[in-house]
Amino acid sequence: LQWDMLGRQFVEYEQMAPFLHPEEQQRKLLDFLPLFLKAWEQSAGVIVFPNIQLLASEVSKLLTKEIKRKLNGKPAEEARLALEQLLQQKGEAKDGHLLLKSVYLLSQTDLRTVCNIIGSGLPAALMQCLYLFFTFPLKKTGDDGVTSEDDTQTREMLVKIMLNMYREEQGVEELLAADKLQSLIIATASLWDQCSHSWKVPTGRVLRTISKAQTKNSIVYLQAVDCIKIAIQNLFKLVDAIPPCDVCEAASIVLCFVKDSYPISSALLTEFENNDGYQLLLKILLRCEGLQENGDPYLDEILDMLTCLTTCGKTELKVSGNIVHPQLPHFDFEQTRSSGMTVKNLQAFQVLQSIFLKSNDQHLCGRVLEAIGTIWAWDRVNFFLLEWTLQPINQFTDIIQFKPQPVQVQFFRLVESIVLDLSYVPHEILKKVQYLIRENVVPFCTLTALRCLLSMTEKDPLFSDIFRDSGLLGLLLALLRKQAKILRKSAGTHVSGLEEGSEKELNAVMLKMVAALTVGSVRNTVVLKDYGMVPYIKIFLDDECYRSATLSILEQLSVINYEEYMSIIIGALCSSTQGELQLKLDLLKSLLRILESPKSHSAFRTCSGFNGLLSLLSDMEGALQDPPSGLWAAVGQKSVLELVFYTLQGITAALHLDPANSNFFQRNGLFEKMAEDLGSLGCFWTQGEGRISLSLEKTRTFGEFLDAAFGSSEPFPVWLKNCIRILNFLDHMVKGTLHLENYFKETKPEMGEASRDDEEGPQAQELHPVAFKRPGSKLPTSARRWETGDCAIVHPGAVCVMVRLLPKLYKEGHSQLSQEIQCAVVDHIQSLVKSEKSRQVMCESGLLSTIVTSCQDAFRNRDHPLHLPLTRVFEKLASQAIEPDVLR
Repeated sequence: LQWDMLGRQFVEYEQMAPFLHPEEQQRKLLDFLPLFLKAWEQSAGVIVFPNIQLLASEVSKLLTKEIKRKLNGKPAEEARLALEQLLQQKGEAKDGHLLLKSVYLLSQTDLRTVCNIIGSGLPAALMQCLYLFFTFPLKKTGDDGVTSEDDTQTREMLVKIMLNMYREEQGVEELLAADKLQSLIIATASLWDQCSHSWKVPTGRVLRTISKAQTKNSIVYLQAVDCIKIAIQNLFKLVDAIPPCDVCEAASIVLCFVKDSYPISSALLTEFENNDGYQLLLKILLRCEGLQENGDPYLDEILDMLTCLTTCGKTELKVSGNIVHPQLPHFDFEQTRSSGMTVKNLQAFQVLQSIFLKSNDQHLCGRVLEAIGTIWAWDRVNFFLLEWTLQPINQFTDIIQFKPQPVQVQFFRLVESIVLDLSYVPHEILKKVQYLIRENVVPFCTLTALRCLLSMTEKDPLFSDIFRDSGLLGLLLALLRKQAKILRKSAGTHVSGLEEGSEKELNAVMLKMVAALTVGSVRNTVVLKDYGMVPYIKIFLDDECYRSATLSILEQLSVINYEEYMSIIIGALCSSTQGELQLKLDLLKSLLRILESPKSHSAFRTCSGFNGLLSLLSDMEGALQDPPSGLWAAVGQKSVLELVFYTLQGITAALHLDPANSNFFQRNGLFEKMAEDLGSLGCFWTQGEGRISLSLEKTRTFGEFLDAAFGSSEPFPVWLKNCIRILNFLDHMVKGTLHLENYFKETKPEMGEASRDDEEGPQAQELHPVAFKRPGSKLPTSARRWETGDCAIVHPGAVCVMVRLLPKLYKEGHSQLSQEIQCAVVDHIQSLVKSEKSRQVMCESGLLSTIVTSCQDAFRNRDHPLHLPLTRVFEKLASQAIEPDVLR
């Protein structure tokens, strides 16, 4: 309703206006505007006014008229003061502010309305206002000189109106009628240190908006008055006179006009180049060294525009480089075709290149490297265009060691991207990188360079040949030999933390590099062996930070000599101390990887592998006592069980499908030795059998024991849980599948953190073989196999081990539970020999006498709880030929 009323009033104004005196017409309009503003405020900024374009035109014309009247015939400083008084909301005369606010609101409506405002002549008038406000600072009469809130609001409205007008080409064209555009650009380049501080940022915003809306006419106009030329000359005078951040701010405005005009015409860029514009930028940018840790926004803007200028040129660069081979298989230079964003302006790029060569400022150098990465990303061919002309990366490699460390890291990532992203092998650059490593002037640079080459080597096996032929492999082996000798001599002596840290890091990366170079390369492995490096590589096994790479190298050695590998690993296992638990685990995991190859089994046997692994079990006597004592209390039972698991896995892997090893293991009584060692771990009863005559109230299968122990809230003693785990391991060993199982996450043990309480809680849950859980099943598949008995017996000796442990499944104070678990295990053994094949394997193994001997008390005493189950086991075997010793 309010807008309808205002619409009728404005129609009346339109009808009366031609017949009114100009002053009376102006008064009528000024009386109308407060109503218009009030309606706008009450309708939350939504204008419903049919004649809004005409209103915008009338108000803009009146504001333009008032501005010209205030400026007419006055000196600059007096005119500036008059403008401020006109536009600010001060005193009784508020007409100027009323007009300004109305135009401000109208300029935010739609494009047609903005075009009406532009057609009123306001763009040129406001440019003149901006020139005066920027160029002539108002001398404050107040004590504090603080800009008032009214001043800020007035400035924001003025700037917003200009931004809305000047982003349109029509608005820029209207400016050309006056000469203030070029005057303001030149003023920013010459009076930046003397101008109004509060108008610097607004002026920059307005000029950048004009720059983006340049037209052919505006470019011709700026060229005709030598605007860029004069601005450059003035900036040269300012470079050393004012702070670098101020020079950047002023120069960035001029450079905007150069860059933004190029898609329309190259005239301003040509003028910039012909008047030493690039030399100016280089001088300005080098002055910005140490400006701030994170640079300056206007400095960054100049660098961004300079990067864009590298693609501004009339002719395509044509270069033909010599592709050095070998190259990656999928690299094809002929397919590296231009997409249009190619480098055509080497002068602009030379500024970036010179900055990096001359400056050691972290921010500047980092931004140059970012710019190069951006240029490469625009078009793959840009790398070749630049490297075959100006050779930036080649030159940077010579001086990179003198740059700050973050710049070194960034540079080598850029070098790495040549291979990873461009799929190109830059042989000349790589030679220089290897020279840096050889000289090792700055250790951090050497380390970073080596990591770069390591990343490349891991990408493609081609680099194994490249870095061998270039001599890098030989260099690394010589350095590692030297470091190994130092390690051997300094064993037990103190080394300063800083020196130890940097040297260890470099040694670790060198080992990783050698490991990467030998993976899949028999030739490189032979080189390593021919260098006599095997005894020196072994030295690095003791330190955990070197171990992974060292084991990888030794595993490659196994490809050409299994015996040498087995000798080293078994020797290291046997010589390791009781506390070196992680070393043993790492060695066992490496051994398991090699035992995947059947060819390694013979070497394992001849190098006393079985005896070596069983000695690990012997060394763990009492490790699973509850509560733990001595050194084992600090280690934690989870880690002990992990070691037991991987030891049994190693034995199973060596026996897998290998009759010679199986025969050796059985013939030498090693199953009996294993049973003895497992029985002494501390969780099994070692004080003789528990002779129990209790009648069982309930019986459970072993699978139900597993479920109860790990899948329910029923409390189970720690010793029993450990016994169940070990028996579960043995069950998989019986079936020949233990080496395929994975009960433990690949995490390193936390020394000293495990305790008895931990074993009862979450840590114990981690040991549960969750890898075999099926959806909707409480019990893991591996545990279910206890009940199904669907696998044939592969290693009957493991059954003997289980039977030998039967009498030891007992604990004082747990008579009922002990008897129940014993019966459950016997029932399971009975299920194992259900099939004829399983019975045949057991009888042919010649181990039945061992079983009888192990459980003779149970056989002789009819009241023994195990008598009936064990008798049933032998009834199953009755159909087979039983050896004489068993009958006796």
